[in-house]
Amino acid sequence: MRFEDEKDYIMRIIKEAVRVLFSLLLGKTYVSVEQERENHYEVSGQDLNGLLEMIDSGQINEAENTLLGRIDYRNRQEVAAAALFYQYLSEKEERFLKQHNYTQEEILDGLKQLIKKSGYEDLINLF
Repeated sequence: MRFEDEKDYIMRIIKEAVRVLFSLLLGKTYVSVEQERENHYEVSGQDLNGLLEMIDSGQINEAENTLLGRIDYRNRQEVAAAALFYQYLSEKEERFLKQHNYTQEEILDGLKQLIKKSGYEDLINLF
């Protein structure tokens, strides 16, 4: 498997995991981060859009730390917001991620931890 194929594969896994998790959590079909941004998801009072803006400005680790430090894994809306966070992050180019000390593998690991801590660990086996 070529390096680019591996990156595309990881991105597809992340997208599919988010789609399935979103459907399980909220009982609705996940469409895209852009459309979901309009719903104003929050994680313990922190607006998801603010976290996504932190990603855009290169503060990826800080945004993730904020997200994980505030999330209530029993709250389906917050878990959905976190899934959207990882989906959005997965769409960033590898060069951008590398420039800000992050990788697609870390995105996948973060999403797996989210799934596990929110009680959907059986979902991990599908991917």
